[in-house]
Amino acid sequence: MQFKHPELLYALILLIIPIIVHLFQLRKFKSEAFTNVQFLKELTIQTRKSSQLKKWLTLLTRLLLLACVIIAFAQPYISNSEHFNTKSETVIYLDNSFSMQSPSTNGSLLNSAIQDIIENTSENETVSIFTNDANFNNTTIKAIKNDLIQLKYSPKQLAYDAAILKGKQLFSNDKSAIKNLVLVSDFQQKNEAISATNDSLVEFKFVKLTPSDQNNIAVDSIYISKTTVENLELTVRIKNQGNPIETLPVSLYNDDKLIAKTAVNINDEATTNFTIPANSVFNGKIIVEDRNLQYDNTLYFNIDKREKINVLAINETDDSFLKKIFTSDEFEYQSTDFNNLNYNSIDRQNLIVLNELDDIPTALSTTLKAFSDNGGKLLITPSNESRLSSYNQIFTLYGFSSFNAVNSSEKRITNINFSHPLLANVFDKKVKNFQYPKVNSFYSNVTNSVTSILSYEDGTSFLSQSGNAYRFSAALNTENSNFKNSPLIVPVLYNIGKQSLKTGDLYYTVGEEHAIDIATKLQQDDILTLVNGDNAVIPLQQTFDNKVELITNDYPDMAGIISVQNKDTFLKNLSFNFDRNESNLNYLDVQSIPNVSINNSVASAISDIKSATDVNELWKWFVIFAVVFLILEMLILKFLK
Repeated sequence: MQFKHPELLYALILLIIPIIVHLFQLRKFKSEAFTNVQFLKELTIQTRKSSQLKKWLTLLTRLLLLACVIIAFAQPYISNSEHFNTKSETVIYLDNSFSMQSPSTNGSLLNSAIQDIIENTSENETVSIFTNDANFNNTTIKAIKNDLIQLKYSPKQLAYDAAILKGKQLFSNDKSAIKNLVLVSDFQQKNEAISATNDSLVEFKFVKLTPSDQNNIAVDSIYISKTTVENLELTVRIKNQGNPIETLPVSLYNDDKLIAKTAVNINDEATTNFTIPANSVFNGKIIVEDRNLQYDNTLYFNIDKREKINVLAINETDDSFLKKIFTSDEFEYQSTDFNNLNYNSIDRQNLIVLNELDDIPTALSTTLKAFSDNGGKLLITPSNESRLSSYNQIFTLYGFSSFNAVNSSEKRITNINFSHPLLANVFDKKVKNFQYPKVNSFYSNVTNSVTSILSYEDGTSFLSQSGNAYRFSAALNTENSNFKNSPLIVPVLYNIGKQSLKTGDLYYTVGEEHAIDIATKLQQDDILTLVNGDNAVIPLQQTFDNKVELITNDYPDMAGIISVQNKDTFLKNLSFNFDRNESNLNYLDVQSIPNVSINNSVASAISDIKSATDVNELWKWFVIFAVVFLILEMLILKFLK
């Protein structure tokens, strides 16, 4: 047993006072004369022995009473472990991702965890707490209580290993201190495993919170499945995790006006369709009703009037195949013979196609390089009679390897770079053993395989990209190649055209980096802003002659439809939604993670940490003993005769 205030034990010397009082008889007896003793009351005579017993019992109770009072003020205690006098540091990672909205027996998982932290941590105890988007370092619960209560959900979650590494950085360099890192999460299943728990200086405690209801419905995505002159058909994909639902209402709104409502039967996944007018501005949202996770019940999207993409073909051969691909509903296609080219028209284009020119003059190469540096895209298709020196000159400007002499041998185009942005969403699966297109002659070249989009059998490039330029290594005329009749030509050329001006998707994902082109011409000192209600933010942007490229990343941080404005002039709307990954309520098996202790509640984890350094305080027991001895003394004085 030890004492917090051992100096108070010197007061035990005062116990000598009641001993002195009891050992010395201070009262003197004297004789008194009476005339007649018959009026005196009859006395009960006590023996000397019983009188002495009463005195010693009284002395003992008083001594014990005073001793208990003195010891209680000295605050005795005993330790629970050998670490009771060792410094302890606690860092808590509190997962506030969207999946922590799942219900528990006491509100949401996040609210339940916050309540446990506040109730079970001493107000003045130093602790560090960090979330996915907030940090509270070396502070007290009393100081951050309101911040914890008002904590909001985050659309992005730290990887578990990243959270562990960040938590370790918040500890001091004192190697003698007990370091406790507590991860409070539902431990939703992610792609990465947890592997950063091998550290002899840190004790890991994982608090796995389990929702009381693991059912969830989410609006997963929306896309345009069919386009006609008058209408657009929208397909909505909905996912269900839980029990099948016979009738799930799905509503379509334009701004705040209900446009259509339908119902679907859903087991794991279902789709439903809506039809809206084409060529009209539509600020839409899809809503389903679900009482579990709220963030994925609404999906925002918008359709603006289509901005036509300017395409200029500079020809020395037939361009009818280009006209069929770059149609008037999406493209403003212009065609000109090389001899009639107006150089002043180049700056107004988004894509320029050099269609089998025999020669590329230096003046044209310089103009095209300035055009592509200003955000424009260039597609080069050589002819069978190309002057290689002029072609290699422009290739040098773009970082392409040079063409060697024409090789007049047949070669098949067999390799497709499915991960390239031009082809990323073209194929449902990797296609093999189809009818490969071929060329009868080609220009030998050495191109890095990373930039190759389509390649020959030997791996050399047929279509490659370098920056804003694309090039074929063979002429596409029907005498030299059947590529025009291949199913590859439409998605390749169409996507080159579409990506020359990023006209905008139906929606974007919050927190991810997006490059969005706004077709507008800015005056000097003009700048574009993103406006959401009363909030206005200036995003990263790069201005070109005929467009402005916006880069969105940290803003917006909320789902919804925001507008792009030049001062007070409205340009277009952009829609943003949270990532749907948090909707998948699949969880890790944390029991299999090594070097970790598992708790089912924050309260039990904090209790375990305290038990390693806490003590059992005994002063209350000595106060109780003092009261008991006081009662015993009173009983002895009253009833012991």
